[in-house]
Amino acid sequence: MKRHIHHFLLSTACALFAVYATADEPRRPECIAPAAPGGGFDLTCKLAQSALVQEKLLSSPMRVTYMPGGIGAVAYNAVVAQRPAEVGTITAFSSGSLLNLAQGKFGRFDESAVKWLAAVGASYGAIAVRADSPYKSLDDLVAAIKQNPGGVVIGAGGTVGSQDWMQTAMVAKAGGIDPKQMRYVAMEGGGELATALLGGHIQVASTDIADSVPHVEAGDMRILAVLADKRLPGKTVSQIPTAKEQGYDVEWPVIRGFYVGPKVSDEAYAWWKAAFDKLLASEDFAKLREQRELYPYGMTGDELNAYVKEQVARYRTMAQEFGLTQ
Repeated sequence: MKRHIHHFLLSTACALFAVYATADEPRRPECIAPAAPGGGFDLTCKLAQSALVQEKLLSSPMRVTYMPGGIGAVAYNAVVAQRPAEVGTITAFSSGSLLNLAQGKFGRFDESAVKWLAAVGASYGAIAVRADSPYKSLDDLVAAIKQNPGGVVIGAGGTVGSQDWMQTAMVAKAGGIDPKQMRYVAMEGGGELATALLGGHIQVASTDIADSVPHVEAGDMRILAVLADKRLPGKTVSQIPTAKEQGYDVEWPVIRGFYVGPKVSDEAYAWWKAAFDKLLASEDFAKLREQRELYPYGMTGDELNAYVKEQVARYRTMAQEFGLTQ
């Protein structure tokens, strides 16, 4: 009898240890930013990196690695095909990633190929120029494009049909311009975009508010419009007019979040979901998010999965309207 009890206790202890081990914090945590350093994906990873340690959810800092290419396409394919079961790896995504998925730009994998984990905040699209630009408003910009479409070089992250392209295309359309007339230069991420604008290689950057505010505060960039439904809070940002108040009915929220590989275990996924649920409820996390010019927009698990599917369907319709479907 004693032997049976001892065996039962040992089995129970092993089972409990197994559950604890699989549900414990992941070893070698890593966040993949699917672009060069300095843009929105980098910012998203670094927000998680800071917050997970600050809230003592990770005992060692999460590594941020960079995997540029196709505004998330290279990273998406690498995670799904080569690293599908890595429990410690989360990958940043944005609304731009979903737009590209909707157009089939991620290759053979669609929006059902990964496990969507958490959305942690939102930024908003922005149309930016250098501080010394002659363009002071959207009207100035639209008038210049109408007068000489090839004379205004607009830079954006990604190719035609990307999120940044879509922002300027919507503004152009609202201003009575055929978006296909725009002279457009594709770049890889917000860091490269800012460098090109400040270096005078492009005249206009289609970007987002989170990427731009540090340059505005440094005095070398001006934002003509933020693509939000109303002015955003904050000392610097509240001074920036919306496109709507300038007569252009254009909004573009940029959701930022993370996914994990399709074969990550349910236990590991549950650990990450619980960690992000805790962050989203934390006042300290709210402060970290605000420091990065991100606004509250949180959802995890099934709620995020449903949101992603709805958005991709909406973007497919939008892509058809702009003649972008293949």
